[in-house]
Amino acid sequence: MKENRQAAIAAAIILVGFGLVAFLMPHIMLALGDVSPFAAAAVAVLFVAGFFLVFWLRARSQRRKGK
Repeated sequence: MKENRQAAIAAAIILVGFGLVAFLMPHIMLALGDVSPFAAAAVAVLFVAGFFLVFWLRARSQRRKGK
């Protein structure tokens, strides 16, 4: 039960963090787009990849703890 609560809290913190960045993403993209469209695209790709990477690493960590 405690492990499920910790996992839910960690997931909520991660989602809130990524949600905040996603909320600010249009402003970030516009600011970077003025400098370089490629930089803006790179930040968007890194944001999406980072979202999946964090949850993949978390799942991998949880699997190792379960063994």
